[in-house]
Amino acid sequence: MDYPGNLFVVAAPSGAGKSSLVKALMEVDAGVRPCISHTTRAPRGQELDGREYHFVSDQVFDAMAANGDFVEWANVHGKRYGTSRQTIEQRMAAGHDVVLEIDWQGALQIRLRFARAILIFVLPPSWDELRARLTRRGEDSVDVIELRLANAREELAQAKHFDYVIINEVFERALFDLKAIVHAQRLKYSAQARARTDTFRALNIL
Repeated sequence: MDYPGNLFVVAAPSGAGKSSLVKALMEVDAGVRPCISHTTRAPRGQELDGREYHFVSDQVFDAMAANGDFVEWANVHGKRYGTSRQTIEQRMAAGHDVVLEIDWQGALQIRLRFARAILIFVLPPSWDELRARLTRRGEDSVDVIELRLANAREELAQAKHFDYVIINEVFERALFDLKAIVHAQRLKYSAQARARTDTFRALNIL
């Protein structure tokens, strides 16, 4: 279906900074709403259920997947993450832009179901910086950090399948780039025609 709202999908390897960028985007752009994913992993740091993620058991996740509640789900670092189809559709139908923070597997699944989704990949400036960010975060053991770096090699190879790439070297510059992508998408003819249907009809251009 053609919804008036846009769907932005942001993916990145762990430590590249996608969560910080998306959070900052929503702080300066009230038109962008999150779709909180479900996950079987435990909360980290100050994360709260229903704010960063819906933290659920394997049994609850299995039941939701079997019921078709997820538009996509994937196994990432041994834990599963899923995105609610109903939440996305309701928010886009109401005219809100939706932003998803998911892994590359989920992003490509989303594209199959929402052809107009805008896929954005966030890159770190270097391997050394990615390792440093994961270490500074202080949330993972050395073994987990090495696993995340190993997975990042496969993840980075998927960037070519995305519409836009942001290199998060300087945070403020990366945020500017993300805002520019969102604004440019809203001004596309097809997006304007969906969001401002009455105006287009009044001007006899639909």
